[in-house]
Amino acid sequence: MNMYKIRILHPNTITRLRLQPVVHGMAGLLFFFNAIGIYNSRQPNGFMTTFFLLLGLASLVFPFIMRRFRNFSGANSLMRLLQVFACFSGCLYFLTHLQPLIGALHLLVGIGLAYIGWTEHNMLQPVYVVLDTIGVTMPTTFSKQVIGWNQLNNVILRNDLLTIDFKNNKIIQLEVLDNIPDIKAAEINGFAKSRIA
Repeated sequence: MNMYKIRILHPNTITRLRLQPVVHGMAGLLFFFNAIGIYNSRQPNGFMTTFFLLLGLASLVFPFIMRRFRNFSGANSLMRLLQVFACFSGCLYFLTHLQPLIGALHLLVGIGLAYIGWTEHNMLQPVYVVLDTIGVTMPTTFSKQVIGWNQLNNVILRNDLLTIDFKNNKIIQLEVLDNIPDIKAAEINGFAKSRIA
């Protein structure tokens, strides 16, 4: 039984990477507003004000320096964890200072940032497209999708791009991360052509 596994960049990665600076920036602005709110309260807390100011600054600066890290995925995950921790800490702080609406907001934002961090972590993990006798198995956000050969016009691996052409005129191009030799690419293309015909 022929089966080919091709390591690819997750289909949703590019879109998520474009949104990362925006989400980091919004979290940074939230932390700046927290610092201002704590500083202007009846009982200002210098430690919490400084904590939120520094974390807000770090969140705003991080998108500009994150590409310099060797372990980009790890640095991004660590920053998300710090932001989630700050949101949950802010929730507890505002709940103890009798501001339940702001505390609930921080709880929701913390849960949202945790979800975003989890999906970003999963997006940056290696994923594979599998070509076998059943069809083409592609990764999605939460699971895998099997596309039968009867739904496809063509599947071509060329120049580090896997192109999947559907019968309904939809085309998906996936970036291949492994360096596949020409002989192996021709073998994969021949297998796909034999399954579609």
